[in-house]
Amino acid sequence: MKKASGPILPAVVAGIAFIALWYGTRAMISPAREFMLPPPHAVLQAFSDHADELLLASRNTAIGALLGFGLAVLVAGVMALLLSLSNLVRAALYPYLMMMQMMPVIVIAPVLVLWVGAGLPSVTIITFLICFFPLVVNTTQGLISTDRRLVELFRMYRATKWQEIVRLRIPAALPYFFTGLRIAGTLAPIGAIVGDFSAGNSGGNGGGLGFLTLIYGAQFKMAALFATVLSGCILGFVFVAAVSGLSWLSLHQWHDSYEKSDN
Repeated sequence: MKKASGPILPAVVAGIAFIALWYGTRAMISPAREFMLPPPHAVLQAFSDHADELLLASRNTAIGALLGFGLAVLVAGVMALLLSLSNLVRAALYPYLMMMQMMPVIVIAPVLVLWVGAGLPSVTIITFLICFFPLVVNTTQGLISTDRRLVELFRMYRATKWQEIVRLRIPAALPYFFTGLRIAGTLAPIGAIVGDFSAGNSGGNGGGLGFLTLIYGAQFKMAALFATVLSGCILGFVFVAAVSGLSWLSLHQWHDSYEKSDN
């Protein structure tokens, strides 16, 4: 059995180098501007001092991210299936989907606030819009990129269209789908934070990390502001790790992108 060598040591060295660079950069800043870059130990202290607020805000952001992400997976899956079944539908709608992908979502935040109200509904829709496009584009590409020889084999054996979709096209599209899912999983916490920043509120303790950023920024609590950024990074890591784990469980037994270890 081969012994797996993980990249733990390089990661540790890079982390130490980053912290040293942080302290070194702060040492070169004039004393009058030192407050703008708190040292790492002050950020960790603020993370501890504001733990309750950060935990509540992280929970609210996670709820908005999960709702928007889940809705994007559901709608994108259905849309991708429709696009893959008809060349006419794909030719009619696909260019507009690509154009909408370029839309600056933050610009429509005020409109969403007027339509559905500030807080979780707007945050969920903004997260959905950010996550939807990479999912539908990648999944559609996977569904229409099935090996033509396998498609012809299914048709030669007179498989129904439903059998072709369920037993061939969807399994073949899974790597594309999980590529989109990883992108969406990375964007979901960012979308929720941006949505909360531009359309959130603190009613009923419903404020997320974006809203907390506004509060700490207005109060010039720089260490707490950096602690909020750290909380967002942790939340993003949890999302990406969950998606990567789901991808591994679904693909590692049969797809070439996962190298099988020797026994």
